[in-house]
Amino acid sequence: MESQLALIEQSFDGRYSRLVREALDELPHNFTITDPCTCGHPIVFASLGFLKMSGYSREEVVGRNGRIFQGPGTNRRSVMEIREAIREERPIQINLLNYRKDGTPLWMLFHLSPVFDRDDGTVAHFVAVQVPILRRWRRSCSANGRYGVNLCEEVVVLGSCRREVCSDSLAELGHVAAFGSVLDSDSRGVEAEEPCEASDSEKQRAASAISHIMSVLTHYSESTGRLVCGKRCFCPGSSLLSSSVIISLGRIKQSFVLTDVHLPDMPIVYASDAFLKLTGYSKQEVLGRNCRFLNGRDTDSSTLFQMKECIQIRQPCTVRILNYRKDGSSFWNLLHISPVRNASGKIAYFVGVQIEEDCENQGGDALSPEMRQRSTVGAVKVALRTLSMGAGTSRS
Repeated sequence: MESQLALIEQSFDGRYSRLVREALDELPHNFTITDPCTCGHPIVFASLGFLKMSGYSREEVVGRNGRIFQGPGTNRRSVMEIREAIREERPIQINLLNYRKDGTPLWMLFHLSPVFDRDDGTVAHFVAVQVPILRRWRRSCSANGRYGVNLCEEVVVLGSCRREVCSDSLAELGHVAAFGSVLDSDSRGVEAEEPCEASDSEKQRAASAISHIMSVLTHYSESTGRLVCGKRCFCPGSSLLSSSVIISLGRIKQSFVLTDVHLPDMPIVYASDAFLKLTGYSKQEVLGRNCRFLNGRDTDSSTLFQMKECIQIRQPCTVRILNYRKDGSSFWNLLHISPVRNASGKIAYFVGVQIEEDCENQGGDALSPEMRQRSTVGAVKVALRTLSMGAGTSRS
């Protein structure tokens, strides 16, 4: 858990100035920021407004997936639409029933928008704004046929959207403020009878909040040199892995990297968490570089030539090679490299799977190194099928 939280902190603090948290906390909006590139697509920031609205503390939210706010009344189709928007890396605005920590249902307008890396066009984060849906409560007919007063006070919709208040006078309810508390206490466990529709003003509030948050993120990314923007920018020859592919790759626990054969010098476009732990490098220090940075003065040149030859003829190979960590320490790497084809059958990537020789039997794994490597290559190929299927939308 500690290593996961460290990755989350690196995901956020590595891209923005440390002052960004204070700036975001000054915003009045209810929102969360998530990292699709970290396994589990966890929340990396939650605003004070969101924490107050949901009843959770920041420690209870950061590091967890947004599904913790769903409940029995959450529409499964709406959830699937949100997942599809994440896979296609596009914005979505949808009415959604979520739940507070105490179990109270809350209708909200959920507005999700991607945050793009300005240099390579990949998705760095997603911003999710939640605007509680407000409604005016209409007067209703009492048992004796007389109409009661029209309660014009706007309240947050909890539970059913079709609930109406029957009263003969405002005095029977006490006052408008009391009405809100009565509704709140009476709404625990009440599920939605039908979807709530957000008003145009609520939709505009959500869009405005996204704009404000994006401005803050853009400003505080300038000091780190890792600029973000709200619209995807493409660089000539850039290689993109969609967030859905990155999530799938993140589930693979073995040490491996993915290199793009179509880019000059075959740079690394994905590095697993296990690879970063094995080598001591950060993700930012690895992506965009050729794997030769792992070599050192005692790395065997004939082994390097063998690997180069196999790559040129697009064939897999397995070698035992001396590599070096960031701190200069060496380790024997049982390395397997294999080509990965796209949907058209053409080789698009090479995957390199690393097993440290002295640690090959750690963890009680009954599989041989060869079987573990082949299993990893297979899992990578399965994950990349998502890229093939969604290539048209993810690059639009």
